[in-house]
Amino acid sequence: MKIRPVILCGGAGTRLWPKAKKHQAKQFIDFGNWTLLGKTLERVKASIYDAPIISTNAKYLRQVKQHLKKHKIRKFKIVLEPAKRNTAPAILSTALIKDIPNEQPLMFLAADHLIEKVGLFNKAIKKNQKKLTQNNIFIFGIKPTMPSSEFGYFLTKNYKVSRFVEKPKVAKAKQIISKKGYWNSGMFYLRKDSIINNFKKYQPNIYRNCNKAVTKAKYKSNVYYLNKQAFTKATAKSFDYAILEKTKDINAIKLDIPWSDLGSWKEICKMYGRNKRHYFKKKNVFHRPWGSYVNLFNGKEFLIKELYVKPKGILSLQKHHHRAEHWVVTHGKPKITLNKKYFTMKPDETIFIPLGAIHRIENPYKKPVKIIEAQVGSILKETDIVRYQDIYGRVK
Repeated sequence: MKIRPVILCGGAGTRLWPKAKKHQAKQFIDFGNWTLLGKTLERVKASIYDAPIISTNAKYLRQVKQHLKKHKIRKFKIVLEPAKRNTAPAILSTALIKDIPNEQPLMFLAADHLIEKVGLFNKAIKKNQKKLTQNNIFIFGIKPTMPSSEFGYFLTKNYKVSRFVEKPKVAKAKQIISKKGYWNSGMFYLRKDSIINNFKKYQPNIYRNCNKAVTKAKYKSNVYYLNKQAFTKATAKSFDYAILEKTKDINAIKLDIPWSDLGSWKEICKMYGRNKRHYFKKKNVFHRPWGSYVNLFNGKEFLIKELYVKPKGILSLQKHHHRAEHWVVTHGKPKITLNKKYFTMKPDETIFIPLGAIHRIENPYKKPVKIIEAQVGSILKETDIVRYQDIYGRVK
């Protein structure tokens, strides 16, 4: 039996646009002729998979259909949530639709994850298929590349998950990594009957209401419109809290592959930094007295640059009216001014420059400084610079 991929595609993207009235949902952002949902749809074209099921909401239906058409996926099902109820009801509702047999293996994927080395990922899925039972759950751990407070972790004992740790502080994350802890990727692998059995046992309210929402759903043109009255009665809970923290039968599939949920501008900057050859164009290089910069990608209300600050180079003390900035240092040790603070940064460190903050980059050392910068805002032009001091005489 082939594996049925279920793509959870309901996120709003609020982490990237915290103050924006209109959020760009992360899974649909154009990062340079590709989107995270597009990459996910390409991934599930592998021979181990059956036709995908996409769980989303009415707001995103048009964009989901556009993506399916663009990626030439003709066989699919869409399950539409009538209200936000977190991942537990979303996962259960997709599993309950009629055309999934009880013993069907289901692979739950987030629409907004970037996974490289897809061959290794799919191999691990196929390898563990025979181990699926009517009660167990497999979750995917990613070997951490650094202690991060942006991800959840889990610890294992003989490949059984012994403990979950929700987004710890960096010091705690270091301890977890020293005990061979893995990032919790939020991807789940289990059979349909295991989902049903676990929800009946641990979350009877969610099971009862989601079952009604699916039974009373309207079905038209491959889309299940879940019954609103029943679905809104289901308790809003994440799958982690609803099921994973209750059951003891959780196995870990540990992966050492490049993975990111691109959930922060730091992660987005790093992704462009890793792939900058792909985005580099000579015509987008601009020289300045302090060094140079290259525009790597101009997106919708964001611009990604790489700054090169030569030894002894100093940018002007400045602020912006229309944009905030996120910097990730990739090379050298820049001295940073941020309002009344003054400090040195090292490679892999990140800083946020809020809209209107007075700031400057200096390079007092012999090695050049390189910074990947994400500008986020409504106007992303060089004209949006108010200079206070400048050693090159550019203050008007």
